[in-house]
Amino acid sequence: MMLFNLNLPLYIHIFLLGFILIDHPAVALPNFGVTAVREQFSKAFASWSLPFPSSSTSIEKRAQTLSGVNYNPNGTAFLWLPDVEYSGKTFFDTWDFFEGDDPTHGTVHFVNRSFAEDNGLISFNEQDGTVVMKADDFTTLPMGVNRSSVRISSQQLYTTGLFILDLRRAPWGCAIWPAFWTLGVGPTWPQNGEIDILEGVHDNEHNQIAFHTNPGCMYDPNATFTGTIPGDPSEANRTNCDASARQNSGCDVVEWSQASYGPFFEQQGGGVLAMKWDENDISVWSFFRAAVPTDITAGTPNPSTWGLPSARLMNTMCDIPNFFANHTIVFDITFCGDWAGNSYATTNCPGTCLERLMDPANFVNATWSINSLKVYRKELLSGNPQPSSSSYDYDRRVAFRVILPLVAALIFTFY
Repeated sequence: MMLFNLNLPLYIHIFLLGFILIDHPAVALPNFGVTAVREQFSKAFASWSLPFPSSSTSIEKRAQTLSGVNYNPNGTAFLWLPDVEYSGKTFFDTWDFFEGDDPTHGTVHFVNRSFAEDNGLISFNEQDGTVVMKADDFTTLPMGVNRSSVRISSQQLYTTGLFILDLRRAPWGCAIWPAFWTLGVGPTWPQNGEIDILEGVHDNEHNQIAFHTNPGCMYDPNATFTGTIPGDPSEANRTNCDASARQNSGCDVVEWSQASYGPFFEQQGGGVLAMKWDENDISVWSFFRAAVPTDITAGTPNPSTWGLPSARLMNTMCDIPNFFANHTIVFDITFCGDWAGNSYATTNCPGTCLERLMDPANFVNATWSINSLKVYRKELLSGNPQPSSSSYDYDRRVAFRVILPLVAALIFTFY
C-alpha cells in the first residue's frame, strides 16, 4: 500500500542518492538535504559517460564499443571504416562517362554526361532519394542501329576495400546485359584484374560473379562459398581465372538464390551487394532486401558475421596483391554483344537480339536505381580488442547506474 502513498521528493532523493553512491561511494550520507542532493546529482552526471564513440575517440577505443571488429587469419584485429560514399544529387560528380562503342561489342552507344542528363538517362529521384541510370527507352530504331545507354567509372581508384552497393532495382530483360564491376587500370587487360560483382543477361534469375586475371590465379578447391562453378567438372580450366584460358570468361560463379538478379530481385525491393577485397581473399555476398544484415544498415559492417559468401577467391592459389590493383568502379548497361548476343538464341526471348533492340518498350526495365554505394577501408587496430567484453561492460554499467539505484530507492521507500 505504501507504493501508492509515496512521498515523491523523498523517492527521488533516495533514487538519486543510490545512483550517486554507485559511482561515488565516498559521498557522505548525512548530506541528504535538497541542496546537497542537487549538487551531487550534477557531479554524478558530469562524470557519467556510457561507452559510445565520439569524433575524438581513438580507433582503439571505438573497437571496444563497436560491433564491427573483424579479425585477420593471423589474429590481428581491424575495423572497416567509412572511406567514400556515392549517393544523392552529387553522385555523378566524381565519375567519368565512357563515350563511344562498347569494347564487348554490344549494340550500344555510350553517351556523355551532358547527353545523358538532357535525355533523362541519368537523374536523381527526389521522391525516394535514389540515383537513376537507364538506357534509351523512348526511341524507335532501325534494325542494327546502336541504342543509347550509360557506362560510368569512378575517378578514384581502389586497391582493397569493402564495397557495399544498396540497390532499389537493377536492369534486366531480353537483350539487356548490365554489370556492376571493378576494373584494374593498366596498359593491357586484365593486367590488374577485373571483379564482376553483379552481372547477368536476359531474364536470368541468378547473378553471375567472375574474376578475370593474368595467368597464375585459380580458385582454391578448399574454399567454401554458396555459389556454383558452372560447366563440366572435368573441364581442365574450369577454376582458372586466367582470362585467356576460357575465351575471356575468367573463373565465374553462379549464385544459388533467385533473388540475386532479374525480376525476382526487383520484386523483393532490391537488396545489397557486398564485395570484400583484402590481402587474404576477395569475397562477394548478395542479400535481398529482407535479409540485409543489421550491421550493414548501421554502418558498422562485419563480414565475418554474414555467413558464407556467394563466391570467394583465396590468396592460397592466387596472389591477390599481385593480380588485383588500382581498380575503378564501373556501372554499365549494354545490349546483345559477346554474351547477351551470343546467348540470345538459347533463351525464350522472341525474335533476334537485333530485332529486340528496335522497340523502346523492350527497355523499360533497363534501369539502375541506386540508394547508395559505400566504400570502407581496412584499419588495423593495435592490441587485441575483444568486442564481446565491451557489450558486457556496457550492460553491467547500465545495471549498476540505473537499475540498482531504482531498486534501492524502492526498498528504502517501503521499509
